[in-house]
Amino acid sequence: MNLSDYYTSTAVDRFSFTRENGSHFAKDVAGDFNPLHDQEAKKFCIPGDLLFALALSKLGVSKQMRFNFTGMVTEGVSLEFALKDQHNVTLLDDNQKEYLSIEHAAEVSHNEAFASALAKSYVAFSGHTFPHVLVPLMAEKQVMINPARPLVIYQKMSIDLDCLDFTNPVLEMTDTTLDITGKRGSVSLKFCFKEGDKIVGHGEKVMVLSGLREFDSEVINALVVDYDKRKQAYSK
Repeated sequence: MNLSDYYTSTAVDRFSFTRENGSHFAKDVAGDFNPLHDQEAKKFCIPGDLLFALALSKLGVSKQMRFNFTGMVTEGVSLEFALKDQHNVTLLDDNQKEYLSIEHAAEVSHNEAFASALAKSYVAFSGHTFPHVLVPLMAEKQVMINPARPLVIYQKMSIDLDCLDFTNPVLEMTDTTLDITGKRGSVSLKFCFKEGDKIVGHGEKVMVLSGLREFDSEVINALVVDYDKRKQAYSK
C-alpha cells in the first residue's frame, strides 16, 4: 500500500485529496463500495480509513490511540495535522475547521514498516463491514438503512496494543452490537490484533447509521445484490 498514491502534498506538512484518490483507496485498498466514496457521488467524502492510515504514516503509532471523526473531508481541502499537546493532534483545514481528533499515548513508534503493516491489516478488515457485518445486525434488530440513501458514517475508533514491535498483524472480530435510538443506530465492531496465535492488542470501530426504518428482507437482499454487482463491475 503506497499511500503517496492517494493524496497530494500541497505545502510543507499540508495535503489534500481528489475524488479519485478517495474512491480508488476505498475500492482498491479497502474493498469498500460505500456510495459515499464513489467519484460521482453528490455527497462525497474521503474514507475514514484513508485518514487513519495517513495519520499512522505521518504521526507514528502509539500503544493507545483514539480517533474521533468530527467532519466529512471532501475533495480539494488543504489539511494539516496540528499538534495540540503531547497527547492530542487534530486534523484541520485552512479555516481551522476540525475533521479528526486523535488522542495517543506518549510512547510513539515511527517505524514506517510497522505503521504500514498495521494500517493495511486494519483497512482490509474495516472495509468489509457491509454486507457481512451490518446486514445480520440489522436483521437481528429488525431495522435497516434507507436503500435510496444508505448512509453509514465512520464515527470513531480506538486501538490498544500490547507492544510496538510485531510484524504481521491479522485482525479478528470479537464482538458486534447495534444500538438503536429513534431513526439512528450506533454499530460497534470490536476486534483483536493477532501475531500468529498470540493476541497483541484490541480495538473498536464505531459507525453511525442514519434514516433507519422497518427491516424488509427483500429490499435488503436487493441492496446486497446491487452492492455485489457494483463491486464485480469495478473489478472487471
